[in-house]
Amino acid sequence: MFPTLSRPARRWALLIALLAAVSVVAQFLHLNALRAEPPAATAWDMARYFTILTNLLVAVTFAVISRPIRDGLPAAWVAALTFAMVMVGGIYHLLLSHLVSFTGLGWWADHGLHTVGPLAILGWWLIHAPKRRLDYADLPIFVLWPAIYAAYALARGAQDGVYPYPFVDLTTLSREAVAVNLAGLTVVFLLGGVGMISIGRHADR
Repeated sequence: MFPTLSRPARRWALLIALLAAVSVVAQFLHLNALRAEPPAATAWDMARYFTILTNLLVAVTFAVISRPIRDGLPAAWVAALTFAMVMVGGIYHLLLSHLVSFTGLGWWADHGLHTVGPLAILGWWLIHAPKRRLDYADLPIFVLWPAIYAAYALARGAQDGVYPYPFVDLTTLSREAVAVNLAGLTVVFLLGGVGMISIGRHADR
């Protein structure tokens, strides 16, 4: 569990929470205006994406961190969420950014969700997060949220035939190919967890 954090750490955490929330809202406003559909339909479609859901988790988690409370959240969860956001930015910029071109409010939302947010949370974790108590026994938590999301995304896709990302799209890929892609991502998250825990075990905190 976290000890009570310094005021600068809590203020930075609050800014991260606000950035994540504002970015999601900006994306919602952009998409809703673009599609001219009922707001509930836009929100339901956005809830299909790992990026959106992970940013919402960041907003909630960092809002809690910003409060002057002790033993509020497990350090392993914050480390795992940090790496999930790093993956959000990394996968987007390496594999997905060329698929859609945003302008106006959408451009700001896009960079808030995929660029500024991941960099901000990684910076906060490196500078402020208590890390020395992280242990390799915490590795399962690094794949917990991605596994829950993958099951959810595939279940939704099986119902309506819409898949959020090309590497899990069962309308164009075989089940075996999707399984290989998800297995590869699981390995990446586990290796990321090893890296985050290694940093934590050698941190001066």
